[in-house]
Parts: sequence; structure tokens; C-alpha cells
Amino acid sequence: MEGLLLWRYITTIALILCLGIFAFPARPKDSAKPGPEVFSAKHETSSKLTLVEQDVKLTDELCRSQCSLDYAKMLAQIDSGMPAQAVLSDMQKHHEKMHLLIWTKRGEPLEKGVTSGDVAAGSYKKEASKYLAEAKKQVDQGKHYQSPKFGAGKDVYFVQGTPAVTGKDGLVGLIHQDVLYQVTDHQMKNLRLEPYPNENRWKIESVHTDTLQDKVVDHPEDNQGTSHYHQNEVVVRFKTDPNAAQLKQIQAEIKATSLQKLGYTYVFRTSSMEAKALMAYFKKWDVVYAEPHYLYLTNDERARNHEEKSGAAAADETEGEISSNFTPNDNLYSRYQWNLPLIETVQGWQLNRGASDVIVGVVDTGVDLQHPDLQGQLLPGYNVVSGNSDPQDDVGHGTHVAGVIAALVNNNRGVAGMTWYNKVLPVKVLDETGAGSTYSVAQGIIWATDHGAKVINLSLGNYADSGFLHDAIKYAFDKDVALIAASGNDNTERPGYPAAYSEVFAVAATDSENMKATFSNYGDYIDVAAPGVSIASTYPNNQYAALSGTSMASPHVTALAALVRSTNPNLKNTEVYELIRKSARDIGDEGKDNYFGYGVIDVVKAIQLAEESVGNTQSAPAETPTSEEESSTTTNASDRVSAPLPSWPQTLARQLYLITRRHLD
Repeated sequence: MEGLLLWRYITTIALILCLGIFAFPARPKDSAKPGPEVFSAKHETSSKLTLVEQDVKLTDELCRSQCSLDYAKMLAQIDSGMPAQAVLSDMQKHHEKMHLLIWTKRGEPLEKGVTSGDVAAGSYKKEASKYLAEAKKQVDQGKHYQSPKFGAGKDVYFVQGTPAVTGKDGLVGLIHQDVLYQVTDHQMKNLRLEPYPNENRWKIESVHTDTLQDKVVDHPEDNQGTSHYHQNEVVVRFKTDPNAAQLKQIQAEIKATSLQKLGYTYVFRTSSMEAKALMAYFKKWDVVYAEPHYLYLTNDERARNHEEKSGAAAADETEGEISSNFTPNDNLYSRYQWNLPLIETVQGWQLNRGASDVIVGVVDTGVDLQHPDLQGQLLPGYNVVSGNSDPQDDVGHGTHVAGVIAALVNNNRGVAGMTWYNKVLPVKVLDETGAGSTYSVAQGIIWATDHGAKVINLSLGNYADSGFLHDAIKYAFDKDVALIAASGNDNTERPGYPAAYSEVFAVAATDSENMKATFSNYGDYIDVAAPGVSIASTYPNNQYAALSGTSMASPHVTALAALVRSTNPNLKNTEVYELIRKSARDIGDEGKDNYFGYGVIDVVKAIQLAEESVGNTQSAPAETPTSEEESSTTTNASDRVSAPLPSWPQTLARQLYLITRRHLD
């Protein structure tokens, strides 16, 4: 079944076309002025399926290109005198996809070569052996060889052969491409082509966001306007904190099996009552709100060689300039990273390439902490899901987002990120299924804020307006954090959260032609647009992948916000927002529109405006409340700057207490 996942959907496209029921694009009924075509549900679904196929194809190319470079590197090491066995073993140690490697001399039988790994490829051993023999033949003739991919599901492979420069030997191997399955599976969820969520880990209900009426989610288009929440949990904020006796009474009456607390906000879980009944129960307790515990899902001439320096030395090196015709030497940049030239990234680098003290929080599925293209770019993060300091990515989404922001530039490897020196603070709030609760997302935002993040990327969302999550957003915003969020991938005008909160900068997605991405949500809350179709970036296990989604558009804007704050650290978050809006290139209807906001981001213009503003801004002293009453006074974030914050987790309750008190008073 797993093996047929991608092809099932490709077949669906063909069936739709053959039956002649391919729907024509339809504009939203409430659109007051002309704009990009907003596709009907059937057209949207087929377009998304085509995009998944495109992303998988591009990921295949990225894998093959990087493997060719890895083979050339191994051969160069062997030719320099390093033992072949040690070279092959080291490569396999760091690259799990290298299933089998054979160093072979010309004219010598393949089985006589130096081997690392096993030819076994499940039920595909026969095909593997055939292609290995062909690869050996081509290498002996001095030719490079790559077989077609073969296998299905998680067991997809291809064979590669690369001759040495001397022509006397070569390298033949079997490469495991399970990344293609991972990308397929990930994009089916990320683009909402699978009813969400479908894993048994979550006992959830689906409801219409406005009415909370039950809703069956059987098809991708059903996700529009749909929110998902835990069946037997409720989030409650009391006007007056219950005392011990009252809390004990509540737990007894609802037969609570667990209780979590952040400040005045509680999450009750019970096996005997469903969420709607729980919300009804709490009406008698004079609460500010009792709401479902919602789930959130992922929504992607002087150059320095970072690979030759320590991470710290490379990151701190800010002197020097790059020429106007500079092109990064990252192996996949020129062919695959169409997105960076489109938004004038290289021209922006001539003005500013970032600063290590402007920290970027990535609140997501975690980040691959061992990825070679992110080494030296990551700060110690936090795993909210497991409650420890290991935010290792087990999905791929967060690693891809982090690569867009901060993959090492000009290091002769993989892809280039948008910033050279800004550090990424990884915070894992979504689990191995790519889903996470309001509680975990709120915790992650607060943790990132308390640990120095000046910009936070939120490539996740739901259609539910959660007071609990909004509190955490306001907390970060009031601490002068710039919050950037993806609008969502359902091609709907319904506002998604957290993107639609006024404190958050909302991002829509465009393609390589500066057209609206077919999946991108839209509406009057959109601030700007950024590239979000087939974006090449880092992926777990030393790999690279192409993903599509507003999740991939958002980190482009996050990186730009980091560059802007690196250029002028005195800019407040609201000023950063306004500067990015003002510098955007208008690509839709004149002025702000619902599809692109103020337009597609322009890196060089934004940095130029930040430079021009340096003399017009100055730091204000951090506010130090003298009492809890003073702390609870609502203050506009534009009048505040970030101040040193206490450590986690001892003061988390107090910090949540302060932000919730604002709403109680």
C-alpha cells in the first residue's frame, strides 16, 4: 500500500482528465476586484497532485546531483592516497542513502573491488545487480552512469557509476532513495491532500471553525474552514484562579485523567467527557474562555569558504565585500535555487549578510542537528514534545525551513540560505506526525522569545482562533519579536491562524513566474508574498529536497526580517513589518490586494530602507515593571524593545501569568 501512495494520486489525475471533468477555475464570489484565478476544489486538487509529482522529480534530481559530487569527492580522496575502505566507510557513516559502495579498478571484476555495504535491496536485488553490472561497464569505458530509479514506496533505488579522473579506477554504488517516499508522504499532508490528521496517535474531531458543528473530512477540499481538536480535552482560562479545593472538585466532576497548566491557563483531559461537553461544563465556573485544544500542522569578489573554517569563525566573519556579479559556489544553487535571484538576494548580500546576534526562532518539527549544510548555524534548542533539549527533526519540515533561512553559503555544498550569519534557534513543537497541540505551539513561542529570538518563523496553522495561542503570540510581540507565519495551503480566503493575528506578519506563496501558487491561501490579512513552489533546501540525513507550500514561502520573509534587523538593530517589530511591506514589489492589482498583500518581497530594497533608517531610530531603555499590576498594563509593542529575560522553565508560569492578567483585568 505504501508503495502505491504516489502513483495512486498520479492515476487519479489521469482519470480526471480522461473523464473530462477537469474543472475550470472559479473566482471567489465575494471578490470585489479582479485578481489571480482561484481554482475550484477539483482543479486545486489535481494541481496539487501535479505539484507533488514535480517536487518528487526535483528531489530525485537533487539527490542524483549531490551523489555525483559525493562520488567525485571520494575518488579524489582515494587518488590522494587515503585508504579506499576508510573513505567508503566514512561516507556511509554520514550518508545513510549510500546503500552500497564499490571502488573498482578498470578491467577488474566488480566483485574484486573494495566494498562497503550490501547489494541486498529487498525484492529488487535482481534489478540492482543488473544496473550495477551496467555501471561497471560504463565506468571501465570512462563514462559516468546513472540508472533509472527502481523499486516502490520506501524501497526506491538507483545505481551510479563514476570514473576517476585518471581513468584507472572508478566508483560504483547503489543509492537508497527513501527520500522520495518521505517527500511524497510529507507533501500529501503539507498540501492537505490527505484528510488531516490521519494518524492514530491523535484522537481528534473535525469541526466547522465558525459553528463548531461536526464535519466529516474525507477529501482535501474539506480542510477549508475546518479545525481539528482533541476529543477529550479542553483549554480553560479562569477569571479567578481556582483554589486547591475547587480544582479538586473540577477534577472529580469531570473525572480528569491529567491536568497541565501555564499561568492561568489549564488543559484538562478526561476519558469520560468529550470536548463540547467539557466546554459546557465550565460555563458555571465564570471563565474567560473554555475552548477546544486545537491541533496545528505544518503549512518548505570575495567569498568565504565556511567549510574550511570553524562554525564560529565563519559565522562571526562580517568584514569584506562581495562583487556585483557574485554567484555562490553551493553545488545546487545555480540550477535549482530560482527563488533567491527572483527576490534579489545576492544584491542584498552586497549590503548586509546578517548578524549572529539577531537570532531566528524556527518553531516547527525541529531541525536536523547533524546536517553538514547547517553546521555552525544552529543554537541549542528545545523539544517541547518530549520536554528535553534535543529538537532533532523526525519529519523534515523544520530542517527544510531552517535551510531556506540559514544553510551555509559558498561552502561548495548543497544549497545556499538567505542569511550568512544569523543563528537559528530550533524549537520542536510538532511531533513525528507533523502535528502539535495549541499547548505545545504556545510553549514553543514563549520559549523562543525567552531565549533571545528576535524573529520567529511559524510555518504551521489552523483555522481556529485560539485565545490560548493568541496569548503566546501577544507575549512574543510585546517582547518586540517579529513573528512571521504561513497563510496556509487550502486555496481559501478563510483566515488561518496564527497568520491572521494582527501581531503576525502573514505570507502567501508565489511560483517562479510571480504568479499566485495554486494552493496558497489569500485574504485581506496577507502582508506579502514570497517564493513557495518547488523550493530546494536541506532535509534530514544529509539530504536535500524540493518542497512546496506557504511553509516554504514564510522562511524567505523570516530571513529577510533577520537581515533587516541585522542592518538596523534598533528597528521595532512593527517597523520591520512596515519596511518589508514598503519595499515589496507590487505584482498584483495596484496597491495592496488579497493575493499578494503589498507584493513579493525584495531583499535589496528592504535592506536599503533599513540602512536609510539607521539614523532615524534609537534604542529605548527596557521597561522594568515595579509590580504585577504595572506588568499587567497593556502596552503596544511598537513602544517597547526586548529586555533580558529569565531562564526557562522556572519563570514560565510567571510570564504566562503576566500575559493572561492583561486579559483578566
